[in-house]
Amino acid sequence: MEQEQKRDQKTVDPAAQAAIDIACELGCELVWDRLKAQKTQCAFGLQGLCCRHCAMGPCRIDPKGKGAQTGICGATAETIAARHFVRMIAAGTAAHSDHGRAVAETFIAAAKGEAPGYGIKDEMKLLRLAMDLGVEIGERSIRDIAVDVGERLLADFGSQHGPLAFVKRAPLKRRQLWKELGMTPRGIDREVAEALHRTTMGVDQQIENLMIHGSRCALADGWGGSMIATELQDTMFGTPVPLLGRVNLGNLAKEEVNIIIHGHEPLLAEAIVLVSREKGILDYAKSKGARGVNLTGICCTANEVLMRHGIAVAGNFLHQELALVTGAVEAMVLDVQCTMQSLAKVASCFHTKLITTNERAMIPGATHIQFHETDAVESAGKIVRAAIDNFPNRKGSPNIPAFSTDMVAGFSVETIGYMLGGSFRAGFRPLNDNIINGRIRGVAGVVGCNTPKLTQDQYHLDMVKHLIKNGVLVLTTGCAAMAFAKEGLLLPEAAAKFCSPGLAEVCETVGIPPVLHLGACVDNSRILMAATAVVKEGGLGDDLSDLPAAGAAPEWMSEKAIAIGQYFVASGVFVVFGGSFPTLGSKEFSDLLMKKYREITGGYWAFEPDAIKAADLMIAHIDERRRALGLDKKKERVLYDMEMRRQLAT
Repeated sequence: MEQEQKRDQKTVDPAAQAAIDIACELGCELVWDRLKAQKTQCAFGLQGLCCRHCAMGPCRIDPKGKGAQTGICGATAETIAARHFVRMIAAGTAAHSDHGRAVAETFIAAAKGEAPGYGIKDEMKLLRLAMDLGVEIGERSIRDIAVDVGERLLADFGSQHGPLAFVKRAPLKRRQLWKELGMTPRGIDREVAEALHRTTMGVDQQIENLMIHGSRCALADGWGGSMIATELQDTMFGTPVPLLGRVNLGNLAKEEVNIIIHGHEPLLAEAIVLVSREKGILDYAKSKGARGVNLTGICCTANEVLMRHGIAVAGNFLHQELALVTGAVEAMVLDVQCTMQSLAKVASCFHTKLITTNERAMIPGATHIQFHETDAVESAGKIVRAAIDNFPNRKGSPNIPAFSTDMVAGFSVETIGYMLGGSFRAGFRPLNDNIINGRIRGVAGVVGCNTPKLTQDQYHLDMVKHLIKNGVLVLTTGCAAMAFAKEGLLLPEAAAKFCSPGLAEVCETVGIPPVLHLGACVDNSRILMAATAVVKEGGLGDDLSDLPAAGAAPEWMSEKAIAIGQYFVASGVFVVFGGSFPTLGSKEFSDLLMKKYREITGGYWAFEPDAIKAADLMIAHIDERRRALGLDKKKERVLYDMEMRRQLAT
């Protein structure tokens, strides 16, 4: 009964609930209403058993064995489910990687002086990248080095033979395994194109073979497009360091022009941050009756400007309509990804101007103001002025839920190393030591989206509170990070309240929260790099599959989540998804992902609709890895005498 009640509950966030109540009073349709209107969703589609890849279909397989057991072409349930899964990987990889491509092109333009408003803020990171990529440094200028770095990484999109530049960052044992299995990604665009080819009617029909390429495509995301986006964004805009921010709808301002930036690419957002602070813009806002300009964010663009500028966050994915319902938003400015088409309809109920800015992502009913990276400041100025011009059109007094929570965000891999070891001994040794001695049981990456099918944030919170209570340090990105922030889990004082004694001791000593905010969804590549740093530090095995670590996307909804999950699995990590899973109609294919893949890559999938049980699966895997490393055995303390010390020295 309690489980049913949770399903019916829309959110655990009081700010979100207040906005939902306002929408109900106004008769404004929200995402939950549209889900309800769907009534019973297609069971065949949910289980991955519906195929419409050719005009002979759509075909569906009856999982109960009473109807058709193959498609018209003879494709089995296993083949159909595998093709769907690989296509989801390809779509997710394309989304992250197209983001990375846009960043790489802008990076090169900035280095050449062709994109005013952008530059190289982290020169040390640029030099480290140059060394990683084999780009000559010598006496060359920062500009020339940056051009070569950008062009080397941009080449990975069109490469035909590979391997991708960042593949060599992975542990040697993992690289050798990828080579043996034929999983080493060759070129980002090639892997996406080949995934679509293989999954076309009449091409690849063997599920193990399909997933070899599905893994290769996913790895082109994690160790390619996403990592390129993260590294070049850090170099251009600054590598994040921990800073204080705030989250939730209470960050909207009653007497200021409210601009919400929503999407995933920070190119636009960085320019808007710069322009919104100009004296001329602030004076213009005052001339329209506003006290100033208040910038907030939704989704991963919010994470980007939060961790570099401390810009407050209005909320995660399911907050996007709710922010408009407050009546306080002059403009919601969209770049790409995760923006609901319904926003135009919701905005029309209020005075809000919905502004699209990217030719790849337009919405009927929105105003389009094309953003040009080569003239970023002028483009951003047009957008901000359009929002200011809309301030006098407010309909009555805004209804802003008074909920806002402090959080600490912006833990890059470099920052974690510095916090653990200082300027001269930066590294992951203290983390490894505390995993070895048992103060920290293990590490979990908990990431991902929201879905209206689950009570907003509930699964995230139940899972992570259970993990940290049991001594597991959590790394987080994306909309999941905002869920934890709203609950106060991204504050150092959360350690004493929610954690096991050992984990709390480490967090309090270092001065970190038990849940570390690493950025946007492309920044899951930071988790890969952090895990690799732990392996290279020593004492916890020689591959990612040896680590007492696990991953999860509790409230996933996007194809990008499937791509992320598979690149972690192919990298050797155990990954749990909640909510639903798109292969459950095929036992054979699900067994491949959830059982056999452990023998193939060392990583494997699980699906668990109960948050606590899912967390327990992660803890069980962590404990198993600890046993395999011999960390479950207490070592006797030995007091060395002088003779024993001499023997050590020889």
